[in-house]
Amino acid sequence: MRALIVYESMYGNTHVIADRIGAGFQTEDQIRVVAVRDATADLVAWSDLLVVGGPTHAHSLSRKATRKGALDATLKPGSLLSMDPSAAGPGLRDWLSDLGSLHHKPAAAFDTRLDAPPIFTGRASKGIGHRLERSGATLIAEDESFLVNRENQLIAGEAERALRWGQTLAKTPVDVAGHLAETAPLAR
Repeated sequence: MRALIVYESMYGNTHVIADRIGAGFQTEDQIRVVAVRDATADLVAWSDLLVVGGPTHAHSLSRKATRKGALDATLKPGSLLSMDPSAAGPGLRDWLSDLGSLHHKPAAAFDTRLDAPPIFTGRASKGIGHRLERSGATLIAEDESFLVNRENQLIAGEAERALRWGQTLAKTPVDVAGHLAETAPLAR
């Protein structure tokens, strides 16, 4: 299987999760983990499975203003935050808007968010999943959230959980045309 894992990351947490999801695939699979700025239409077409994730900002996907707010937070005196090298460029919201038709391509969505009930934090993965479906993708897994603490660091065990989620995604039967093999799409 050829899997493309596309991520947006401000402080590096979503980048770590994307890498761990990719590590969950089998060694014989072809896996590419790329920042959203590097996720070309050719790469999307190349993939049999598209996995997309980003940080939760203001209850949903980042916007230009929330990405600027993330940068501003790193510049505050005494801040221990630093921007992920991949943070410059477009966000997932814009990328997903320009994605085009996915023709039933198997896909999955994930996010990183604060460790609190989703009613308070929101979940970018819900918006990612809905946008993937609007582009014609078939979601093969429930949207997944990986948690960070108030200091914006991954909660212990989340990177390992991402690895296991990647292993689960890798076991999803996808045929060579990039369609679900003899399984029903995820019921929402």
